[in-house]
Amino acid sequence: MERVLASVVDALPQPAVVISEDERIVMVNDLATRVLDRSMVGRHFITALRQPALLDAVEATLRDRKTRSASFLTRRDGQDASFTVRCALIEREVGRAVLLIFEDTSDVESAGQMRRDFVANVSHELRTPLTAMTGFIETILRGPAREDAAARERFLGIMEAEAARMNRLVGDLLSLSRVEASERMRPKDPVSLDALLQSVRHGLQTLASEAGVEVTLDLPEHEVVVPGDEDQLRQVLTNLVENAIKYGKDGGRVDLHLSASAMHPRLRSEAVTVTVRDYGPGFDPVHIPRLTERFYRVDSHRSREMGGTGLGLAIVKHIVNRHRGRVQIDSTPGQGAEFRVILPV
Repeated sequence: MERVLASVVDALPQPAVVISEDERIVMVNDLATRVLDRSMVGRHFITALRQPALLDAVEATLRDRKTRSASFLTRRDGQDASFTVRCALIEREVGRAVLLIFEDTSDVESAGQMRRDFVANVSHELRTPLTAMTGFIETILRGPAREDAAARERFLGIMEAEAARMNRLVGDLLSLSRVEASERMRPKDPVSLDALLQSVRHGLQTLASEAGVEVTLDLPEHEVVVPGDEDQLRQVLTNLVENAIKYGKDGGRVDLHLSASAMHPRLRSEAVTVTVRDYGPGFDPVHIPRLTERFYRVDSHRSREMGGTGLGLAIVKHIVNRHRGRVQIDSTPGQGAEFRVILPV
């Protein structure tokens, strides 16, 4: 029977530990050795597990035979990992024992933390303009600006800008939600990137002229067509080119380049690359891994002054993911920034 029990424990798809009635660890499977100390067989369970909630659960199960659960926290591959441990009494030839099954809940905990962070960020982003508008309304209705037409006009202008900022934030949140909802469905409509880049460049010409930026466009000899969602790819290119104009305007130029189709090692398939290059101040490469996170900004104050919501590059990432592509970012302080969108054909 002991051999059968050992075979069952080894076959379990989750880390498993058996603790005998004398409180010694008598069996572990291979998965458990990746979570716990490899040399724990034969040791008292208190010296191997060491976490009060789990120790209490094991002792209580040995005492009253009832199944219960406890949390267990550890580190695995350099990262925090969390488990829910189910403690159940089992019978052996030599007496009863407690079987511990470790269920990895790290992804669930991570998703929960991401939701909490997201709610906190949205609340913060909305609170700032709402607080400003509330203060201005109070000043206009009951404060010194009540009888001052010039002050009222100035305050109303600021309120209009703050309301527009909230409207952009809500719009980006809805856009991000729609993109995430459809991310698993790869679009297949043919999209001409040549025509799309020309259209985006034309649409942002006024913004570029006002910023004193020349937008150049380099296209291959033959038309480049990829399977995709034209509206979403337009959103990607508009976002990247608009950012390049706004944040790289000190360089006076933004270069757009579209490559011809070629084998790409990152995708291991034929792909094209759209490159958006500015010659502005750039940023420290330490920011690159987090640039596509929601609400992450290199310079929060400057981003808000430019009307940014902190969601643009997150939307870009999700759209490109939906198209089974990649986003690559390079920057050197003082030498501008380069964003590359790689799309399979």
